[in-house]
Amino acid sequence: MSKKLHVSETPATQLLRARGIAFTEHPYEYLAHGGAQHSAAVLGFDPFTVVKTLVMQDQDARPLIVLMHGNRTVSTKNLARQIGAKSVEPCKPEVAQRHSGYMVGGTSPFGTKRAMPLYIESTILELPKILINGGRRGYLIGIDPRVCVDLLDAGPVQCALAE
Repeated sequence: MSKKLHVSETPATQLLRARGIAFTEHPYEYLAHGGAQHSAAVLGFDPFTVVKTLVMQDQDARPLIVLMHGNRTVSTKNLARQIGAKSVEPCKPEVAQRHSGYMVGGTSPFGTKRAMPLYIESTILELPKILINGGRRGYLIGIDPRVCVDLLDAGPVQCALAE
């Protein structure tokens, strides 16, 4: 019998279970500033399928969430143009934490403290399954990317830049 790492519930997993949405659990050893590239490497997944949850803000400091491939960066100019904002920039970690209720490095788009507009890189929706943060550092969940649209009303955008 293999020893399975037990992960306690998070607001994200509570929401998904309450809605009857299937997901797989992928705990790993968290590395500060390791990001999606690190988690993909230790879990044996393509970083393109590991999705980052980024809390950003527009020119009026209104928060929004962007879901992006682990090995891509967000073109804030392209994103701003597509969502009708003058500008978009990442939130400072403490601001992101205040909006989402999650620690940076453990931010999930599911079960955020505050409802925010959500945008998803359109090519993520072409993947059969993604790994995305489950609401704590060192914990990813595997899920159908369409759940982000169906449950969170994520708007598809095209703002990826190769890293």
